[in-house]
Amino acid sequence: MAGDVWTRLEGERCVLGEGPTYDRHSDTAWWFDILEKALFEHRFADGVARRHTLPELSSALARVDDDRQLLVTESGLYLRNVADGSLSLHRPLEADNPQTRSNDSRVHPSGAFWIGTMGKNAEKGAGSIYWYRKGEVRRLYSGITVTNAICFSPDGSLGYFTDTPTLQIMQVSLDPQTGLPVGEPSPFAAPSRDGEPDGAVVDAEGNLWVARWGGHGVEVYSPDGVLLRKIDLPAALTTCPAFVGPRADRLLVTSASVGVEPDSSDAASAGGVFVSDLGAPAGKLEPDVLID
Repeated sequence: MAGDVWTRLEGERCVLGEGPTYDRHSDTAWWFDILEKALFEHRFADGVARRHTLPELSSALARVDDDRQLLVTESGLYLRNVADGSLSLHRPLEADNPQTRSNDSRVHPSGAFWIGTMGKNAEKGAGSIYWYRKGEVRRLYSGITVTNAICFSPDGSLGYFTDTPTLQIMQVSLDPQTGLPVGEPSPFAAPSRDGEPDGAVVDAEGNLWVARWGGHGVEVYSPDGVLLRKIDLPAALTTCPAFVGPRADRLLVTSASVGVEPDSSDAASAGGVFVSDLGAPAGKLEPDVLID
């Protein structure tokens, strides 16, 4: 990423851009504007971002197969038909709690889906992290204010997450075959003061890339928690990274414009979605989720 040169993708500015993921089968990036109830689809072949309006607050999706995706919303997990965008309820999730919504989520190498929730107004301790696989849902952790940084080591033996206001990313040992915890979480790396930890992803070598809300970029940590580098972006409220491209040799990062003053120096870039070349295949693409 020589000089950290970023290209801003064409399309609408997000109020709260989040949940980017990449489908290598169709060379397509997907991301959300949570607060605007919108899903965006960017096919790199034509460079056009398409907006899909959603019925409720949604934050993440995972590929099931060529025809279906599993969408994470404020009331549950929905199967989405890629061809026409139709939704059908697969499993309810906190549907009886109108105060919460979904947030950061990511697929484990086993095909399990870790799903984070939080209060719609970031109420203290209102959020949880759930495990989903083959139709089964389990609550893993509760009492979390803002769930973020959910990601996994390449072999599936480690999981990461954060409660953003604590500034501390946590690490936990997992069963690689199921994505379920087999130990208690412990702190990973020293808390950074350069913005708050938001979404994260792990590359092929086990390094953790975490977006910094308020920090104008992404920090990269080695598997043993050493800060390797800081990648600067033009937007202050960077929210989540994802590796994109058939060789996972590009980095896409979403951002937010919520609360950014129109006359501030960040206004022009706030809410943009940015892509940069890594210079070599370094990333790790997300697996499909197992629903049955």
